[in-house]
Amino acid sequence: MLVVSVIALVDLVGGAGMIWLPLLAAGPALAATTSGPRGVLCVGLLAAVLGATLGTRDGVPDRELAAVLTALVSVTLASGLASAVRGRRERVLAAVRSVAEAAQHALLKPVPATVGPFHVAVRYSAAAAEARIGGDLYALVPTPYGVRLIVGDVRGKGLPAVSTAALVLGVFREAAYDEPDLLQVVSRIERSLARNLGHDDFVTAVVAGYPHSGHLEVVNCGHAPPLLVRDSGGVEALEPIRPAPPLGLRALTGESPCLQVVPFTEGDQLLLYTDGVTEARNHGREFYPLADGLARHVSDEPERTLAALHDELLAHVGGRLHDDAALLLLRKPATTEHAIPHAATPGQEPVARRGGSHPVTPDPDVPLACSPCGRDGHA
Repeated sequence: MLVVSVIALVDLVGGAGMIWLPLLAAGPALAATTSGPRGVLCVGLLAAVLGATLGTRDGVPDRELAAVLTALVSVTLASGLASAVRGRRERVLAAVRSVAEAAQHALLKPVPATVGPFHVAVRYSAAAAEARIGGDLYALVPTPYGVRLIVGDVRGKGLPAVSTAALVLGVFREAAYDEPDLLQVVSRIERSLARNLGHDDFVTAVVAGYPHSGHLEVVNCGHAPPLLVRDSGGVEALEPIRPAPPLGLRALTGESPCLQVVPFTEGDQLLLYTDGVTEARNHGREFYPLADGLARHVSDEPERTLAALHDELLAHVGGRLHDDAALLLLRKPATTEHAIPHAATPGQEPVARRGGSHPVTPDPDVPLACSPCGRDGHA
């Protein structure tokens, strides 16, 4: 509408006749990019009426004016058809995106802010344009053997990588509930990948578990070492005691991963990530210094820490990542952070409930710990 109005105004002021009238066809042509067929036809009708009026006013010969109006009508009809096709494709794209959203939630399920005794935050960015999922994977689940989690990176990108990530996550979620030994969880993933992947495909991953209070189990399969932040300060990388091959390649090397047990007490934090973060380069081809960034932005709120890290990472690369990138931060809060005041009855002490919003008064006939494990964080 604005383009048609400007052309009509120029013609009125300059009185140039045939010089400006053909440009009226730009109105319906541009309308096809934003409007539906009805809007295109309205703009075309307006342009035709203005063209006929201005042509008559400027004394344009009838034959030339008829040619201009015929071209204008043709452009309007073609633009209306293009608008209808565009609208149909947009509806199809919206349907596909809704399916992609469902696939995203099925594959990378949203992680709650509190899982067992931990505060958790996740940040994920897919490299593929318009994608929400990619070759990086993560999962965190409470199990009878403590909270268990995995962060991994599938070789490659696109739909094949998504398919492999779905396979790994499916096996992990099943095995995490069934296997009391964390190494057996890793072995089940390895066996599944050996049956389903090609010879050149593999998955680097870190699998971790919190079987009892104060200790964290870590199995590193060719992945970047997690970063441990102590409550006392400082950031250290949890390098594996014995390097192990990525998942899917054990048969080629014969090497098996080892279980690494590290102290993990109140106030400590663990950051797991993929190489899309550490290999992100700026215009000077410098890698992003994740450990330094974590030391600058670490706080008692994992969500705030990851938000600051993610913003700094995007600023480092100039606004867009060129590889899938995942960040998962786990924090063991202090007991006092969970304690909720509750008026105790005489002879009875108040009890703090982890991860809840209501106080709990103990019943002498009901044990607080689950049976049979009786481990911290499973009441």
